[in-house]
Amino acid sequence: MSNERQNLTHLDAEGRASMVDVGDKAVTHRTAEARARVRMAPETLAAITEGRMPKGDVFAVARIAGIQAAKRCSDLIPLCHPLPLTSVSVDIEADVSLPGVTISTRCRVTGQTGIEMEALTAASVAALTIYDMCKAIDRGMSIEGVELVSKEGGASGDWRRGDSC
Repeated sequence: MSNERQNLTHLDAEGRASMVDVGDKAVTHRTAEARARVRMAPETLAAITEGRMPKGDVFAVARIAGIQAAKRCSDLIPLCHPLPLTSVSVDIEADVSLPGVTISTRCRVTGQTGIEMEALTAASVAALTIYDMCKAIDRGMSIEGVELVSKEGGASGDWRRGDSC
């Protein structure tokens, strides 16, 4: 097997997809933060912040969707382990300079594997929910910059965007 394949933890010795065995890993506190942006027309952003969207409170529904998505991450991403999340937060802020919204998520777990995918999934699904709730008035919205912001804990240690990018 090539050195490149050895570094891919989701491949077995024959190169087939495989779920990583985390049974022997130490249980540690782990945290991950992610973000996403939804760019939209200024009029759409105004309708959201002024509470004029026909489907209701866009931020409240997107926040709940993001939390649910983090909890269901292993159902969506085939090789993710189901994790006993201890905390999920989804914050959404209007940004008139974008114009649009910035979604920030934070997930925590005490477990044997990382929680980055849960934070990224929460941000992604919250962004998709905002699109869904606003598409009737603005089909030109775009979801941008879905990215991991930081992770803490685990064998690989802490990481923060900008430290190694």
